[in-house]
Amino acid sequence: MTQKHFIIISFSLLLLTNCKQKNDIQEMDSITISAPAEYDEIAIDEPNSESYAETEESSFESPKTAPLSTFSIDVDNASYTNIRRFINNGQKVPTDAVRVEEMINFFKYDYPQPNEKNPFSINTEYSDCPWNENHKLLKIGLQGKNIPMTNLPASNLVFLIDVSGSMSEDNKLPLLKESMRILVQELRPKDKVAIVVYAGSAGVVLPPTSGDKKETIMDAFDNLNAGGSTAGGEGIELAYKLAAENFIKEGNNRIVMATDGDFNVGSSSDSDMEDLIEEKRKSGVFLTVLGYGMGNYKDSKMEILADKGNGNYAYIDNIQEANRFLGKEFKGFMFAIAKDVKIQIEFNPKHVQAYRLIGYENRRLKAEDFKNDAVDAGELGSGHTVTALYEIIPTGVKSSFIPDVLKYSKTKTETINYNDELATVKFRYKKPDGEKSIEMIQTINSKLVGLQSSSADFKFSVAVAWFGLKLKESKLITNTSVESIKKLAKSGSSNDDEGYKSEFIRLVDNAK
Repeated sequence: MTQKHFIIISFSLLLLTNCKQKNDIQEMDSITISAPAEYDEIAIDEPNSESYAETEESSFESPKTAPLSTFSIDVDNASYTNIRRFINNGQKVPTDAVRVEEMINFFKYDYPQPNEKNPFSINTEYSDCPWNENHKLLKIGLQGKNIPMTNLPASNLVFLIDVSGSMSEDNKLPLLKESMRILVQELRPKDKVAIVVYAGSAGVVLPPTSGDKKETIMDAFDNLNAGGSTAGGEGIELAYKLAAENFIKEGNNRIVMATDGDFNVGSSSDSDMEDLIEEKRKSGVFLTVLGYGMGNYKDSKMEILADKGNGNYAYIDNIQEANRFLGKEFKGFMFAIAKDVKIQIEFNPKHVQAYRLIGYENRRLKAEDFKNDAVDAGELGSGHTVTALYEIIPTGVKSSFIPDVLKYSKTKTETINYNDELATVKFRYKKPDGEKSIEMIQTINSKLVGLQSSSADFKFSVAVAWFGLKLKESKLITNTSVESIKKLAKSGSSNDDEGYKSEFIRLVDNAK
C-alpha cells in the first residue's frame, strides 16, 4: 500500500458531526478511529507532481491594429493522448494540459498531395463557427509529401533513455521497452542505432549498430533497469556527442529521448534546457521526445526540449499509442521533409473585423520573425498533416469580444479593391539540411460555405477544437453543449478506418 493513504472519510465526518452536536469536541483527542472492514478499499492517491506550462488564451485582435498573425507550425500531439489518459481514468483534465492545436493535429485529414516542386500542399476552407453565433472559422491545412520508406535517407538514431528510479513503474520503463520493439521493426540495414542511458550518471549501452541487427538492439533495451537519481544534462550531452560522431551527411540524424521528464539539467530550470538544446540543434541533429507515465510527469520540460530541438513530442499512454506513433506514423515523426515552417497571415479589414488563432499560444512569433532565418520554428515530416483554425468576427457583426478601437490608430480605407480576398497567407520553410528559407504565398477567397456543406475534415477538426476549448474552460465560447460537439464530430467522422475518430466521440461522452 505504498503511496496511498487509506482513510475513512464518511465514518470520520459522521463521528465529528456527532461530537459537535454533543458539544464534546474537546474529547476528540482521546478517540481512536478504527476502520470497519467494509471500508478497507477506500483510497485517496497522494497529490501528484505533474507540471504543465501555463498558457494564456489568445484574444481577438483587429486587423487594423494587428495586421499580421505569425506562428510556427506544431505537429506534436502529446496533449491529446495525455488528455485521453485523464478522461479514461475518470479524472478532471488540468486546463494547462490542454493544447488545442495538438488535439486537432492528432488526427489525419484528407488533404491532397503537393506537386513535385513543394514539400507540402496548402488547403483552406471558410465556414461558420458553431460555438459563437455569427462568427466564422478559417481552416488552413498543410499536407506533407508522402515519401516511400525506400526513398528516405539513411538514419543515424541515438536513443536517450531515462533509467532513473522514477521510471520503474509499469507504464514507464516496461512500456518503453515494449514501445521500442515496434520502432525497431521499422529500421533498415542502412540505418544505425545507438543507446545512451542516464540516471546517476550517463553511459553508452549500445554503440552504433546496424538496423538489421534487431535482436542485438532489443537485447540492449531489455537489459535496462531503473534506479538512481536523474542527471539529464549529462545524458543529453553524451547523446548529441555520439550523434555528431556518426553524423550522416544528407541523412536523418536524430535523438529519440524517452523519459517521464523528471530530470535535472544544470540548475534544473527550463531556461537551462532551452539554452542547452538551442546550442545542440546547430549540429543538424533533430530531436524526438517520448513521454511516459503519470504522477510526476513533467510535460512542460519535455515540450521545451522538443520545441527548441527542431523536433516533435508524443505522450505514450499505452501500447496502442506506441503502435500508432512509432509504427504507423514512423515516417512522419522520424523523417523531416521541411524545417522551420512558419505561417504569416494578413486579414482583409473589408471582411474581417477581428480575428484570433485557436491554440498555438506558445507557438506565436513576432511579425519580424517571419523572415528572420535565425528564428526557430516547427518541422514537417513525410506524410504529415498540420491544421490551424482562425475564429473571425466579420465586418458589421456586433460582438462583446471585439477589441476597442484605438483613437490614434484609425486607418483610412484603401482605394485598392480586394473585395474577393479574405486574407493572404504566406509560408516559409527550409529544407532539412538548409539554412535559407523558401517562401510560398496564397490568397484566400472570401467565399463562405455553410457549416453543413463544409468538408468532413472541416467539421471534425472544428469539433475537436470545440471540445478542447471546453476542456480549457475558454472564456471566449458561448455554446459549450456536449451534444452539439458530438453531433458535429459524428457528421465529420468519415474515413475512420483505424477508429480514432470514434474513440474521440466516446471521450467527449465520458468527459461529461
